[in-house]
Amino acid sequence: MGTIVKVSGPLVVAEGMNDANMFDVVRVSNQNLIGEVIEMRDDKASIQVYEETAGLGPGEPVMTTGYPLSVELGPGLIEKIFDGIQRPLAKMRDKVGSNITRGIEVSALDRSVKWDFTPTAKVGDSVVGGDIIGEVNETALVVHKIMVPNNISGKITDIKSGSFTVEEVVATVQRDNGEVVSLTMMQKWPVRVGRPYSQKLPPEMPLITGQRVIDTMFPIAKGGVAAVPGPFGSGKTVVQHQLAKWADADIVVYIGCGERGNEMTDVLMEFPELKDPKTGQSLMKRTVLIANTSDMPVAAREASIYTGITIAEYFRDMGYSVALMADSTSRWAEALREMSGRLEEMPGEEGYPAYLGSRLAQFYERAGRVLSCGTTPREGALTAIGAVSPPGGDISEPVSQATLRIVKVFWGLDASLAYRRHFPAINWMTSYSLYLDALEDWFGEYVSPEWNTLRAEAMRILSEEAELNEIVQLVGVDALSAEDRVTLEAARSIREDYLHQNAFHETDTYTSLKKQYRLLKLIIMFFEKSKQAVKNGATIEAISSMNVLERIGRAKYTPESEVDSVFTQTEEALIKETDNLMGRYAQ
Repeated sequence: MGTIVKVSGPLVVAEGMNDANMFDVVRVSNQNLIGEVIEMRDDKASIQVYEETAGLGPGEPVMTTGYPLSVELGPGLIEKIFDGIQRPLAKMRDKVGSNITRGIEVSALDRSVKWDFTPTAKVGDSVVGGDIIGEVNETALVVHKIMVPNNISGKITDIKSGSFTVEEVVATVQRDNGEVVSLTMMQKWPVRVGRPYSQKLPPEMPLITGQRVIDTMFPIAKGGVAAVPGPFGSGKTVVQHQLAKWADADIVVYIGCGERGNEMTDVLMEFPELKDPKTGQSLMKRTVLIANTSDMPVAAREASIYTGITIAEYFRDMGYSVALMADSTSRWAEALREMSGRLEEMPGEEGYPAYLGSRLAQFYERAGRVLSCGTTPREGALTAIGAVSPPGGDISEPVSQATLRIVKVFWGLDASLAYRRHFPAINWMTSYSLYLDALEDWFGEYVSPEWNTLRAEAMRILSEEAELNEIVQLVGVDALSAEDRVTLEAARSIREDYLHQNAFHETDTYTSLKKQYRLLKLIIMFFEKSKQAVKNGATIEAISSMNVLERIGRAKYTPESEVDSVFTQTEEALIKETDNLMGRYAQ
């Protein structure tokens, strides 16, 4: 047992800690506050405490548990809201009221709930770590697969069927050395250690989000990593919410890391009301929320990121596609900076610790599309999307730059677009996706062989518009040729009718790939037909006043069930109007 010799905010230094190891969980003072050893010097341990340390003083006891910070994995995770160290907020409220009190101990998984366990293995089967021995219908959307812990292998000597709590034995396994091990539906895993897998697969299929600017222009692969940097008010949180709602993932893990309390309240109130587009069930039935607001102890922010990604890896190992939203990694980096300063470490750029880049890499590298461990590996994917909140929107600051060196998709949010009410405010001139080449074949096969050509043409038109706007600002729009003005009109249509998407509109909030393809094809068809008409003598005024332009503008509000008929009619009307124009000017 050690003794406190120094208290500096969330940092506590204790001496007499010879029996402690790095990253051990400790209990601080008689109030049993939870802490973690982050530095050892002789018999002195520096401890980051995940609870408020006001009132602590020298001489109070510190006890090590001998175990690293770990999460409980088993039935009961879905639909729950945890804090940064996996304490269920609802249970804590029931126990102590609306304000979290110090030293409270609550099990992450409810020990009293019984789950219906259906075995999928039988007595005599040989199993290794990662093999599935049974299933639990956790919610209407999630079948929870009970896996053999990674350090256990042998033959099943007994397996049960029926209702059990997460602590009750459901199977026994005899190891090769004769030792018999009891298996429950719950396992623990240290949060700072990535869960193992047998093979990492290349990113060859996209994570469909239903957001046109993302899916078409800057797609992310399943198992990929993306960053969403942007200044205050540019819509980072709304983009994260849209992805959580609509992304083509089986499980969503949403981490509110150091965000404002009212924003987290919106998430907690909104998610249970949202309907899953595929099943009509509540979105919470496939969601795990981790809420760590900005007024909670700063050290718990650091833990929340690891807690979230460990839970996400666990569902990935079951063979699910998991989407993890971290909002925001800048708040996490600020927690690192504060703890580093209190440890009196040599500061790096802007006061951040020198190891900021490696910590960010350790987090993002845990994403990926993998084959799980086990006799018959399952394919699962963990896609990580992190919001970054650079001070003043300056992405040259260390957190943004360190993140950009790691991620392969950059959705750069632009305050000027947000001020013009263009949402999502993703700047198409600065954003990029390095998965485009890898996903080209998939889009060509499953959407249309024209997909990649249409996308490239749309980006070319937008780039040309940026160049033409510089000329317009100097000499005015009348100095442009008719063809250039057609380009500006087509670029306006791509921006307003395609890239602009209303997150709060019942139909426009989500667009299927089929509808995205038809809408983009319609706009590019307008561009080509208009160019042809101009060459035949039509004026830009005549083209701008075509009735079909209004139909193109309304096309994105077409319900999915009417896409084929409405878009076919609009294309026919476009061809007819432009042909009439060409006929009129040819005479």
